[in-house]
Amino acid sequence: MYTRSSIIPKAFSSPYAIFVYGSLGLKHSSAPVIRSSGEGPGLANGSLVTEFILKGLTDEPDLQIPLFLLFLAIYTTTALGNLGLIVLVILNPHLHTPMYFFLFNLSFVDLCYSTVITPKMLVNFVVSRNVISYEGCMTQLYFFCFFVISEWYVLTSMAYDRYAAICHPLVYGTSMSPKVCSSLVLASYLMALCDATIHTGCVLRLTFCEADTINHFFCDLIPLLQLSCTSTRVNEVEIFIVGGKDIILPSLVIFVSYGFILSSIFRIRSTQGRSRAFSTCSSHIVTVSLFFGSCTFMYLKPSSAGTMDEGKISSVIYTIVVPMLNPLIYSLRNKDVKVALIKTLSRRKF
Repeated sequence: MYTRSSIIPKAFSSPYAIFVYGSLGLKHSSAPVIRSSGEGPGLANGSLVTEFILKGLTDEPDLQIPLFLLFLAIYTTTALGNLGLIVLVILNPHLHTPMYFFLFNLSFVDLCYSTVITPKMLVNFVVSRNVISYEGCMTQLYFFCFFVISEWYVLTSMAYDRYAAICHPLVYGTSMSPKVCSSLVLASYLMALCDATIHTGCVLRLTFCEADTINHFFCDLIPLLQLSCTSTRVNEVEIFIVGGKDIILPSLVIFVSYGFILSSIFRIRSTQGRSRAFSTCSSHIVTVSLFFGSCTFMYLKPSSAGTMDEGKISSVIYTIVVPMLNPLIYSLRNKDVKVALIKTLSRRKF
């Protein structure tokens, strides 16, 4: 069994070390959770913490049950809505078009990353101490990054699809062929795989000495950096570069696409045609605004701007609210989805 004295050098007991611990916001007197000799992997990256405590959204005891019921209802709606869209697209041949192919992948991604976050968050409302292992935390971080980054690029592909449909309708079938659509989605997942590996790899190089309470409802990049007792300068630069690229590049593509789309719409003489073109884009604009706006506030704001509680609110928007709203936005305003739902239900009855 490793002991405190055998792992932590005596220098950590010096006044200088106590000062460093204090400047990092760590409690030098609290005992860390230390692995036994049979748990070597936890010490491979220099981390002494084997588990983290998720602080959750709020400490107010009177809000725990109402918030549990609220987010349970949201997650149930998210799961049913996204699963419903996935099933409808699979079962109805008239939905086998580029637009619904991207919508199928968007629903899949929404369902997955909501499932990565929400169930563990719900536990926080019914237990006094929501613990997640070091390995579980890194796993959650990886899949969260993978699915969120995938959503950024799937939304970008959807914007390009709308641009091709409205600005170049005569060659739409060629420009958005099944091969092109599959390549765009595959590129989205490969980009997410690469960037999620970079984000998680940079966190794995950090050392977590004594502080083990994550001021968040899931294992996210920024709250984990705040717990590290080693320099996080490299991680901050990495988040700014990789995260900035994943937000700014898709945003530019989407803005340019919609610039051309609006230009084409204003040239349509028919009021009915103009209204129809606007309606096909409005759902996507709402989703993009909510998702990219909250992500930008969370990851690209200066460290001095805002508090962690404000960061939790923006995280709730893009990890929990947006996955619930997407199937509602794309189905309630979509005649094709309504017709597909009626046909599917009719087949089930007979």
